[in-house]
Amino acid sequence: MKTRTSAQTSRAKAPNRRRCLVTGAGGFAGSHLVELLLSEGHQVSAALATQEDPENLAHLGKQIERVRFDLTSASRTSKLLMQTRPEWIFHLAGFSSVGRSFSHERMTYDINFGGTLNVLEAAKGLPDLDKLIIVSSADVYGAFQPRGKLLSENQRLSPISPYGISKAAAEHLSRLYHRNYGLPVVITRPFNHIGPRQSDTFALPAFCKQIALIESGKQRALIKVGDLSVKRDLSDVRDIVSGYLAAAKAGRHGETYQLCSGRSVKLESVLRSLLKKSDKSIKISVDGARLRPVDIPVLRGDNSKAVKELGWAPRYGLQQALDSCLDYWRQKAARKEL
Repeated sequence: MKTRTSAQTSRAKAPNRRRCLVTGAGGFAGSHLVELLLSEGHQVSAALATQEDPENLAHLGKQIERVRFDLTSASRTSKLLMQTRPEWIFHLAGFSSVGRSFSHERMTYDINFGGTLNVLEAAKGLPDLDKLIIVSSADVYGAFQPRGKLLSENQRLSPISPYGISKAAAEHLSRLYHRNYGLPVVITRPFNHIGPRQSDTFALPAFCKQIALIESGKQRALIKVGDLSVKRDLSDVRDIVSGYLAAAKAGRHGETYQLCSGRSVKLESVLRSLLKKSDKSIKISVDGARLRPVDIPVLRGDNSKAVKELGWAPRYGLQQALDSCLDYWRQKAARKEL
């Protein structure tokens, strides 16, 4: 394969409309990214897993092309890329639960590492590919000292969960394909983000869902939680997906960009804030089943590289993100979908 140079692949063919492929398009962040791409006039192919529920994309009707594929199948992944012939690929598909990765290790590696390998291999044959956005995770950092330090992109990776390991390995693999084959890879490393459509297997939507159930009389006024002592750098999903788009527009090939708020907040504080938004008197109970075998006590990221090089900056505050998440679950409760 002829190796692309950064200058060749960075040259814009058209200032606006791009053929885009979004893997994991039916998921939480994926569906928000699809909406953003459509709002800017891009052509979107939304790739869904074989049995994935397309509910998050239902409101988009015929604005997008929906395609089914198996990320763990090299042949089906190659067929998908050859059919859609994207100029921009946003690779969001993956096994996303840190907690469940401990009991689903092989599946986590097969999807997050093996699936990324399939995308990279298939992308080698795309003549018009301009950017391949690999979505990683702040969980690649794992254990570090001192706890609470401000993390930058050059922080050593030391993951402590199967999920974190799979994401770190996928990052290394993506850099290899950039160096060896000239693939126009850009790695984004988002920290925790929240908003509508996020699965209740994650802490904050689980809080919001339980509050909605309590308010609708379907759960007694007791909310079950895991470890509330951890601190996380939390962003609105709308800011994170705007970072993915900014990386496609301005990201340098082979580079990594953190997407985060730059502040960390204790989960207990976030939960207390959510409870204040309800008129119910709700008690808190720690549920052992929601505790992870190991966890990163504090995550806080430096977003200055993304701000400087991508022209990106967060637009939404934490309270706006919490409001949108809580409203989403309240609406589901009102429609009797819970």
